[in-house]
Amino acid sequence: MIRVVVFFLLFLPAWVIAQTGLDTKSKKAIDLYTVADNFRVRGQYNEAISALTEAIQKDKKFTEAYYRLGVVYMSMADYQRAVNNFKYALTLTKDLRKQKMIWFDLGEVYMRSGQYKDAIDVLSGYVNTETQNKQRVAKAMSQIENARFALNNQAVNGATRPHPLSDTVNRFPLQYFPALTADQQELIFTRRRGHRLEDDEDLVICRKDASGKWLEPQSVSAMINTPDNEGTCTISADGRKIIFTSCGDRGYSGNCDLFESIKTGEQWSKPVNLGPNVNSGDWESHPTLSADGRTLYFVSDRRGGFGRNDIWYTTLAENGKWTKARNLGEPINTQYDERSPFIHVNGKTLYFASNGLVGYGGYDIFYSEKSGNTWSKPVNMGGPVNNHEDQYSLFITADGKKGYYSHEENLPNGTEKSVLMEIQIPENQIIKFRSNYVKGVISDAQTGEKLKARIELFDINKNEIVSLVDSDSISGQYLMVLTQGSEYGLYVNKVGYLFKSLNFNYAEMKDFEPLVIDIQLDRAKKGQGAVLQNIFFEVDRYELKEKSFTELEKVARFLDENPQIRIEIGGHTDNSGNPAYNQQLSEKRANAVYNYLISKGVSPKRLSAKGFGSSKPVASNETEDGRQQNRRIEFTIL
Repeated sequence: MIRVVVFFLLFLPAWVIAQTGLDTKSKKAIDLYTVADNFRVRGQYNEAISALTEAIQKDKKFTEAYYRLGVVYMSMADYQRAVNNFKYALTLTKDLRKQKMIWFDLGEVYMRSGQYKDAIDVLSGYVNTETQNKQRVAKAMSQIENARFALNNQAVNGATRPHPLSDTVNRFPLQYFPALTADQQELIFTRRRGHRLEDDEDLVICRKDASGKWLEPQSVSAMINTPDNEGTCTISADGRKIIFTSCGDRGYSGNCDLFESIKTGEQWSKPVNLGPNVNSGDWESHPTLSADGRTLYFVSDRRGGFGRNDIWYTTLAENGKWTKARNLGEPINTQYDERSPFIHVNGKTLYFASNGLVGYGGYDIFYSEKSGNTWSKPVNMGGPVNNHEDQYSLFITADGKKGYYSHEENLPNGTEKSVLMEIQIPENQIIKFRSNYVKGVISDAQTGEKLKARIELFDINKNEIVSLVDSDSISGQYLMVLTQGSEYGLYVNKVGYLFKSLNFNYAEMKDFEPLVIDIQLDRAKKGQGAVLQNIFFEVDRYELKEKSFTELEKVARFLDENPQIRIEIGGHTDNSGNPAYNQQLSEKRANAVYNYLISKGVSPKRLSAKGFGSSKPVASNETEDGRQQNRRIEFTIL
């Protein structure tokens, strides 16, 4: 599950041997060469090297033995030895057909080791002379384009280099696919107990202590981890919904399926298969959730895609079921492989790995911005995030300043190594729409009881819902992500209680800090009232601004859900200006709200409107902040 390493020549094509023959007359050398290839295709690289070395001792001008030795070293990621053997093989032959074969793979090794100028030279030689193998010519031309891109997009001098997380975190033979909660207090990732594919994979979680240091990883939950493999997970911004990949005997429908677990209090629920709308008879993995846990992106190799591995997506319907998964399409997916998508908490920026787009060769990290239902042309992240090595599983924090990923490499002994890394994102790569969050606890205003409530976030200028979450039924905790570029109305709703509204104007704000706001809800009973935080008028005017409509529709919904309730709409001003004028303005504003609610079908019998001028201040009129609090519309239950 950790990675797929693609090598472009696993065996010498039969047509090459048939057309060119071998450059030796030593029967013993040919026998050793054949034995070595049997070892190589089984991944027994040391045995293959031993046999090829012995074959070369029998004939020191055995071109194909040097070439095949280079192929073995390339498979082991020992690129310098691969280059040495390929180059020496070229000195032994003038046969153009054999030279082309070596040029192609030498160019691949140069790409994998970041020697881009050398790659362009040898691959250009291949392209200029090969006339038959169009597929390989296309691949070589693609790599030349990648090499030129890499030379023109080297990492900026002085850019912050990635560094591994502490040994407290990187304590396992392999760890990969990191994900964080929006407040960056919890880090969850996959760990493998050994270097073999059959070694157990589980999900573990680290939490920060008071000083900001990561504590020792712990199993996410005995309910989630089993003796089979669990990995490649995603977690909602509030840390209360997790979706992960399981390839064990869990009633799955294919090779690997996606499962969901919900956290209540400190307990995770029994994982549930996401079902046939999401999972197919093929492979599903690499999930990533939107901040509110209602849109899921993942990777599948099912039929109907653009390439071998594509990014798909599904949304959570009102009935709590995931909709039929759809292919994300172009320009994200290509005819090759897309992997490890990550949707930023802003819901607008998708990061993913691809080997089908122009980059540094192999897998690079790209990002695309969503506008409406359209994704922009993917942009290569460039250095230092990308380089000549394969890059996967980048996670960007809410503020866009830090990235986390797993650095993976093949070791010369044939095993893999993987550690979790942190990188400071360069200024020119920080996302366009950064995010922060508001979090806290929702409780009953009278009893202090923690409440499960529904929290809705609206873009009030568009009157569109942005996000929807529930607070924890045991702890009352909630977390809602706020993203630059919009003005938001946040609504906390629970049947039997007055709804609470908050306003966050991030339309032009560039720098902002996370907020902690505990919210107390009043029961819907006589005498209780609520201030409408998202009602707006022009200065000295009483016509409602359009961005007030979201709030007023919430009032209409509240009245519809509580048909026995009547309310009084009260208009209030600060003490600036003439008292008689303030009284008149407050009455007109209250009537504007009254008339709007009637237009939405609320019976006039359930409403009354009254202006109070400046007679009922809730804060001091000596400060601007106080005067702003006093200029308000509120309603009271009659």
